[in-house]
Amino acid sequence: MTIKLHGMTYSNYYNMVKAAMLENNVAYEEVHILPNQESDFLQKSPMGKVPCLETDEGFITETSVIIDYVDSVGAGASLYPANGFAKAKVQELMRHLELYIELPGRRLYGDAFFSRPATDELKAEVKAQLGKGFISLAKIAKYGPWLAGAEFSYADLYLIYSLGPVTQVCKKVLAWDLYAEYPELSALVGLIKERASIIQVAADQAKAD
Repeated sequence: MTIKLHGMTYSNYYNMVKAAMLENNVAYEEVHILPNQESDFLQKSPMGKVPCLETDEGFITETSVIIDYVDSVGAGASLYPANGFAKAKVQELMRHLELYIELPGRRLYGDAFFSRPATDELKAEVKAQLGKGFISLAKIAKYGPWLAGAEFSYADLYLIYSLGPVTQVCKKVLAWDLYAEYPELSALVGLIKERASIIQVAADQAKAD
């Protein structure tokens, strides 16, 4: 089976998928491409987004869908629990991190990374959304020691790659040190960074920068 990961190393979702493939012992090739609306790329990724995954059977888009595919074809142990309810709780954490932390934080990427100042109203709105997101995350996170409990899971990949840019946004734009306010998150991120997959992704990203 030939698998190609299309995208760029500075995309957190690209790195999320890449780490999942490393964890699952999936052999792959990387194809560097930026998000775009060119007709050729839209045949592969209909919204022109990255990452997208090329397989012998065709292309797959959307990070959570790609991760589920990788989980099904990988030679490594699944990062989902075998128990149905426990698996659903991992997926709940994944979706929570995406919808209520990463996506709100993304609204201030222009200010944090691209010199496009946000209005005070937008900053206040995003901070309120993130505050609610982190409060609710605390209600479903286990920290046992991993986000969903005793076993490392895809929720931990979502955490580190969602939280990374959001912590930068909060510090640069909102003068808000998330790790100081939520030390349990800081401790867990430190633990996740010790994984071989995360180390490899970071090393590859450093080479590309």
